[in-house]
Amino acid sequence: MLTITVPPSYGYVIIGAGILPVVTSLYLGSQVMAARKKFNVEYPNCYAVPKYHDHADEFNRVQRGHQNYLENIGGYTIMTLIGGLKHPISCAVGSVLYCVGSALYLKGYADTSLDVKMARYKKGAGIKWIGFFVSFYSTCAYAYSCITAA
Repeated sequence: MLTITVPPSYGYVIIGAGILPVVTSLYLGSQVMAARKKFNVEYPNCYAVPKYHDHADEFNRVQRGHQNYLENIGGYTIMTLIGGLKHPISCAVGSVLYCVGSALYLKGYADTSLDVKMARYKKGAGIKWIGFFVSFYSTCAYAYSCITAA
């Protein structure tokens, strides 16, 4: 029988995987709301329509920055909650990197002076992948320790 022990510093994981992603999502969502107002993209349009909306590309770049976060945060959170059982402080720090990197990803993507193919990473968004791989490694290490505990 396998016993799961929650380490004393797991509270930091809860902050990193439970609270910080919500704050990040609110921030990113506020950027979309500001762009929606600035570029006159009304609901229910999730994206601006080229040739219909005058600044479709500008708005869509902001929206994609937020959408990318929404597409990936679920899996990241699960990995962090599991991996944090093995490496709680590393996963908590990784969460900060992931969330800050996600905000920088949107900032880079929204900058229309940069080429769209690399704009996402021109403002420092690469740090989000450090946070991602910390949680990925920690989850793999925890899974291995569960498998070999028998």
